[in-house]
Amino acid sequence: MSLLNEQSVRDLGNLELLAKQVVEGFIIGLHKSPFHGFSVEFAEHRLYNQGEDTKNIDWKVYGRTDKLFTKRFEEETNLRCQIVIDASSSMYFPEITPKKGEHINKLRFSGLAAAALMNLLQKQRDAFGLSIFDDAVSTHTRCKSSTSHYRLLLTYLDKLLNNPEHNRKTAAAAALHQIADSIHKRSLVVIFSDMFEQSEDTERLFSALQHLKHNKHEVILFHVVDKSLEMDFEFENRPYVFIDMETGEKVRLQSNQVKDYYKERIQKFKDALQMKCLQYKVDFVEADIKKGFKQVLQSYLVKRNKMGV
Repeated sequence: MSLLNEQSVRDLGNLELLAKQVVEGFIIGLHKSPFHGFSVEFAEHRLYNQGEDTKNIDWKVYGRTDKLFTKRFEEETNLRCQIVIDASSSMYFPEITPKKGEHINKLRFSGLAAAALMNLLQKQRDAFGLSIFDDAVSTHTRCKSSTSHYRLLLTYLDKLLNNPEHNRKTAAAAALHQIADSIHKRSLVVIFSDMFEQSEDTERLFSALQHLKHNKHEVILFHVVDKSLEMDFEFENRPYVFIDMETGEKVRLQSNQVKDYYKERIQKFKDALQMKCLQYKVDFVEADIKKGFKQVLQSYLVKRNKMGV
C-alpha cells in the first residue's frame, strides 16, 4: 500500500504512530503556513495559580465559591471538521484473512484514514470531532484541537477496529440527519462509508446529504470500496457462497452468472449517488482501499484550500 507498508497495516498496533507515518510521508515538500489565531471559545475552569495574569479570573464563580478560578479557552481554529465513520458490517468487507494476504478491509481503511486526517488537522491547529454509526450513532464528540482530545479519539478508533461485530445493520440516513443537527454550523463534514443502504432507503440517504448542506456544512463523501471486487466484480468463474455481512443471508451461485447484472446495478447506484452529490454540492471521492491514503489527504487539502481557511 502507498505511504504505509503491509506489515504496519497487518499489525495495527499503534494508530498514533501509523497516522504519523502516513502524514509525514504525505507532507514531505509541502509548505506549512504559520498559524495566527486567538482564543475565543470557552472550554473549562481551572484553579488560579498565584502569579498568573488575572484577566481570565471568573469573578462570578469566586463570588459563589470564594475560590479563584480562571477560564481556559480553546484556541480558535481555522476549521472545524467532523469525521463520520460507517461501522456497519458491510464495512468489514473483505473479511480479514491474513493467511490469504488480506490485511485491510473497508473499516480498517476508514479508521486509518481518519487517524491520519486527524493528525493532519492537528498539525494545522484545526479542531476535529468523531462520529461513528451503524444502525444508530454510537460515538459522537464535539470538535476540539488538543492533543488529549486527539488521543481520546484514537482510543475510540482502536476499539472500533479491534472489536469487529457481524450482522450489524446500517442506518446511514438516520445517522447523518442526527449528526447534521448536532454539530457546529459551517463545519467540514468528512464521511467514510460504502453508502450501502437498503434500496428503499436510498432517497432518505440523499435527503440526509441535502440536510448537511442545508445546515451550511461543507461535505466530502469518501465512497469507500474494494473497487476490484465490489464495483468490477472480479471473481474467478467458479461457484461461490456470497454472504450478506449485515444479515448473514447466504446465496450460492456461479460468479459469471450474475456479473453483468451486478455491475449494471452497482454502477446505476453509484451514478445516482454521484449525481445527487453534484446536485447538492457534496464532494464525491471514490476511495479504493487498495490505493492507499494519499487520495484521502489530498482531497481534504484541496477542499480546505477551496474553503479559504
